Amino acid sequence: MEMFCYQCEQTAFGKGCTKGGVCGKTPEIAALQDLLIYQLKGISIYANKLIEKGEKIDKEVVKFVEDSLFMTLTNVNFNSEDHLKALKKSQQIKEVLREKVNADVKNEEALYNLSSTKEEMLLDAKGAGIMYDEQLDGDIRSVRETLKYGLKGIAAYSHQARFINYNSDEVDDFYFKALSSMTDDSLKLEELIGCLMKAGKMSVKVMEVLDKANNEKYNSPTPTKVNVNIKKGPFIVVSGHDFRDLQMLLDQTEGKGINIYTHGEMLPAHGYPELNKYSHLVGNFGSAWQNQQKEFDSIPGCILMTTNCLMKPRDSYKDRIFTTSVVGFDEIKHIDKDENGNKDFSEIIEKALELGGYEEDDEVKEILVGFGHKATLSNAEAIINAVKNGQVKHFFLIGGCDGAKPGRNYYTEFAEKVPKDAIILTLACGKYRFNKLEFGEVAGLPRLLDVGQCNDAYSAVRIALALADAFGCGINDLPLSLIISWYEQKAVADLLALLSLGVKGIYLGPSLPAFLSPNVLKYLVDNFDIKPISTPDEDLKEILG
Repeated sequence: MEMFCYQCEQTAFGKGCTKGGVCGKTPEIAALQDLLIYQLKGISIYANKLIEKGEKIDKEVVKFVEDSLFMTLTNVNFNSEDHLKALKKSQQIKEVLREKVNADVKNEEALYNLSSTKEEMLLDAKGAGIMYDEQLDGDIRSVRETLKYGLKGIAAYSHQARFINYNSDEVDDFYFKALSSMTDDSLKLEELIGCLMKAGKMSVKVMEVLDKANNEKYNSPTPTKVNVNIKKGPFIVVSGHDFRDLQMLLDQTEGKGINIYTHGEMLPAHGYPELNKYSHLVGNFGSAWQNQQKEFDSIPGCILMTTNCLMKPRDSYKDRIFTTSVVGFDEIKHIDKDENGNKDFSEIIEKALELGGYEEDDEVKEILVGFGHKATLSNAEAIINAVKNGQVKHFFLIGGCDGAKPGRNYYTEFAEKVPKDAIILTLACGKYRFNKLEFGEVAGLPRLLDVGQCNDAYSAVRIALALADAFGCGINDLPLSLIISWYEQKAVADLLALLSLGVKGIYLGPSLPAFLSPNVLKYLVDNFDIKPISTPDEDLKEILG
């Protein structure tokens, strides 16, 4: 059985995975995901007709589409039963909407009815994949796929906000408009590119909603020191992005002698006062997501995966890793939520106590997090004065996704070579390439400011816009350079968000997306001056002159 997937940066040979996903996805899972996306398009054709009539779409349907998009994002779900369950539900939803619309609809995605067995579904999936229509114009396919991946990133952020009861009706409706537009053969390339730019605006919107959600729910981040070494005692490592999962676990482990560590993109949680107040939130474990198989190997504690990025667990820790939310892997224990979104973590707690944890403390080593837009802009006057008097000459945003493919040491080297009179903003897991290095201070400010998770690209934009306003210039006139690393589809949403705000001259790497056709890439280069990274020395020379 073959597959075709090129949604992530590490796709085989920079062209596409055909035998199995570099991420660990099997051809069977790839096929079920293709069919699920096909079903979402069908649902959206009907839903969009109802929206055009002024009708509201049930939020349970929105949640299903959102979670299904997120579930198919790279390194989230590898469980075939989860996909079959979602496919069966997709057919039920489609039939309800079809009956409501009661109109002449000709699109295959809408008319298709799910087969009854997995074997038949896998056969059907051959007509649902990326390359099923060989006659489709390559540029149209490229923009449709880019839009799809942007939607997956938007869904990941919206899922995170919705879990703490925040959402945007505009974003919710956009899922259906965008998915149905991918089936509309009457749309010209220019119109589809317009949809892509709209996706960028929706990405900004959803990040704004999530920023509001996290700031109101957990209080605004403040600069906080985080221990990155281990402590004595039983422990649970919490990976992913969902702060509500972390808070529930902190509540349920309070007073039980269990240490809680963040991992990966959960690191910024330490900056939020409502999370940092728990004394047993003791530090951050390990480094970026792609090192988990080595770092989790035989550890005497448990791991909770709340969102992406899950890799195939080794046998040495298969009995102590748990998934929740849309995350899944065959034979891995899953913790579900009840109708109110609450979860019972007693099983992982008992396992952590049974494993016993580490026998002694390591020497404390601390890094600084918590420079969201409110914390950073509280120093706006000092920053502006430092620029005016020449103490700070440039700002670099070096961030994005990390990954295992060679070439990402570029970001470490770049950060190390940034001049001492420059400030580095960073976000997402790309920061693990350099966030334990010593950068010192400039003009009384830390030279490395950790802005937060990947969705906190919104924070970085808020900071940049405030500085542009203070200097009376546009965002592209600031002494600011964006050095972005990408891996999965949230990075696509982030990039579209930046482009929709008119940000130009982004350095992108370590390689360019395989799903961008030459003409679509040319459009982005011509209109937004996107630059592939070269070497740190050459790029710094070009930036600083």
